[in-house]
Amino acid sequence: MQKLFIISNESIYEQSNKYFCDNIDLKSTPEGLNKNFEINLIARKSKRNRTFQINLKNIKVFNSIFSFINEVIKSAFDKNSKYLLVSISPYTFLACVFLRLLGKTPVTYLRSDGFMEYKMILGFIGQAIYNFMFTITSLTSHLISCRRYILRGKKGDIVYPSQLDKDWFNNTKEKTIGEVKLIYVGRIKKEKGIFSLLKLIKDKNDFKLTIVGAEKNIQNINQNNVVVHPNENNKSNLINFYDDHEIFILPSYTEGFPMVLLESLARLRPIIIFKDIRHVVGDKKGIFVSERNYESLLETISYIKKNYKIIQLEIKKNNLPTNKEFIKQMVNIISDLN
Repeated sequence: MQKLFIISNESIYEQSNKYFCDNIDLKSTPEGLNKNFEINLIARKSKRNRTFQINLKNIKVFNSIFSFINEVIKSAFDKNSKYLLVSISPYTFLACVFLRLLGKTPVTYLRSDGFMEYKMILGFIGQAIYNFMFTITSLTSHLISCRRYILRGKKGDIVYPSQLDKDWFNNTKEKTIGEVKLIYVGRIKKEKGIFSLLKLIKDKNDFKLTIVGAEKNIQNINQNNVVVHPNENNKSNLINFYDDHEIFILPSYTEGFPMVLLESLARLRPIIIFKDIRHVVGDKKGIFVSERNYESLLETISYIKKNYKIIQLEIKKNNLPTNKEFIKQMVNIISDLN
């Protein structure tokens, strides 16, 4: 079986020869590809515990960028090895450059718009840094992405990431809406817009918000209309979170192909986003776009509440991608490359 090295900027926690991550995609994609390739995962080392256990034999994590890149260089002497770089960061960018110098052409998988993410974190300097890394990476690797616009006119393949399996479609509930309970599932980061949302709904009593995915630095938030839960690694429990709420809200400033939207739609739950990421709507029914202010948000919630049953019937018409289909796409692209 051919070796596939997956190189990620994500942090992985190691304990007693077991490995854990916070991004479910870093678990499910390597595990899915492991049926067709001998997966070797290279990532950064985390100092704190993470949520999802990665069930792979060959995982190596590193504290420094020097040891990280050294491992990448060592791997390149395997003549039959292939490479999948996940996102563009200083770590994966340097890995791409060294691999190309050593005669390898890696696949670089862009899951989100790095231009906007770096701008949100570092301003225009961040955008310039990402532009430099993106330009070099596009010349030295084969690009794939979940959205055409993320490729910025560069040649590349489009894939449709998903975590959905049959469990997500079983026993869906056509809920009758009474008290409005919103839910957000995701990371607690500036670019995800969650801090903006908390500020926007502070001291409001028209609805409740549940956050699933919090870390220690936000679990003690003091807002009467907000309930906070840590990351949930049990699929059944996560499905129950969706089912127990009426509307999913994604306040992000930047997104590529957010899989939480697919999860919400699979559970027949309407979704509210803000205009920053209106491109994610595509042909999906049940996603509503609001202005990033309280009055517009309340108006959108009111519309959904009045038309809830009709909206759920429309959501059923969606053709949602599955994880099995996504893995098949990835296998075909990687296998076809020399």
